[in-house]
Amino acid sequence: MECTVSWTGASGTRSGMGFVAETGSGHVLTMDGAPDAANSANGGQNLAPRPMETVLAGTGGCTAYDVVLILKRGRHDVRGCSVKLTSERADVDPKVFTKIHMHFTVTGRGIPVAAVERAIAMSHEKYCSASIMLGKTAEITTGFELVEA
Repeated sequence: MECTVSWTGASGTRSGMGFVAETGSGHVLTMDGAPDAANSANGGQNLAPRPMETVLAGTGGCTAYDVVLILKRGRHDVRGCSVKLTSERADVDPKVFTKIHMHFTVTGRGIPVAAVERAIAMSHEKYCSASIMLGKTAEITTGFELVEA
């Protein structure tokens, strides 16, 4: 896996803290820093997600992918899955994630509660590389609701 990240303010008179990531799979992702009122030359323009927001979003995508795949492999009629991640970060540099809560909403027909619990646990404990890495610095908790469709 590879990715090239380039600063968009590196040429001409551009300023700010925007970046473009080009992934090995041929996709592009933009990122930007938070506007910094004290020094606008070092702040972003709020044109894209912050880099750490993309880490959180990627973790959500990783674990939601696992949950859907595990439920489908179990032949459950899953029709939707979302996960809301809330986090806390350290106050001082490096401002790593210290707490992450993942709340899943799984929609389907006749899916047993135990199957959802198992899918989330398997993702959290075995399959989701991103959450397992973040679990080295953050306390990760999960919850879910199951919606009958």
